[in-house]
Amino acid sequence: MAPVGAAPAPGPAPGPAIRADGVSKIYRLGSVEVTALRDVSVAVDPGEMVCVMGRSGSGKSTLLRQLGLIDRPSAGRILLEGEEVAGLSESHRARLRLARLGYVFQEYALIASLTARENVFLPAMMRGMGRKARRARAAELLEQVGLGDRLDHRPKELSGGEQQRVAIARALVNEPTILFADEPTANLDSISGRIVMDTLADLNRQLGVTIVFVSHDPDDRVWAGRVLTLRDGVVDSDERVA
Repeated sequence: MAPVGAAPAPGPAPGPAIRADGVSKIYRLGSVEVTALRDVSVAVDPGEMVCVMGRSGSGKSTLLRQLGLIDRPSAGRILLEGEEVAGLSESHRARLRLARLGYVFQEYALIASLTARENVFLPAMMRGMGRKARRARAAELLEQVGLGDRLDHRPKELSGGEQQRVAIARALVNEPTILFADEPTANLDSISGRIVMDTLADLNRQLGVTIVFVSHDPDDRVWAGRVLTLRDGVVDSDERVA
């Protein structure tokens, strides 16, 4: 994939793209409390590709939801490019999610009645981008993820791997600073999963998109530059990968 646009001019070293500071999350089910995260502090630098791993119930998806502003921590802070965002109003958080964050989910979350291009440009339309510009942007992104010949196909006409690549293009349409992916290959066969992960890795390497993805598959660590492993709601290890 060829990079889009010119590289930014050199400047001072940036701080973390996203940071959790002493974050805990407690879910209350009636009179029962379940602690999903316990005083977790992590930071992700701009341009990193970080894999969050751990067994089922370790807290990895919960951490992604806190970093992605989908949920609020019970305690602690979330800082997006240095701005504390955990305590902002829900409307403000929704605007941040739409403008600065991208999401790829395990279940694709595409709208069945829309074409690939329409699914991709929907978030741009929500931000007020004009019809011509959003259609061109969606076509450009679908070309980048290898689906330039599938613009007018609906989800039922696409394979699972193709649907997930449409979801990746949609996540990028508003030029987010960070892309979050929650088990993006869990529903795919090994070949389709490799294509999806290779697409994410290319976007990270060539466009500099910061990516945080969750996986339970140890083989997925090869795609990351760094692996965070959670166990029982705490960070068990934080390892740089060669």
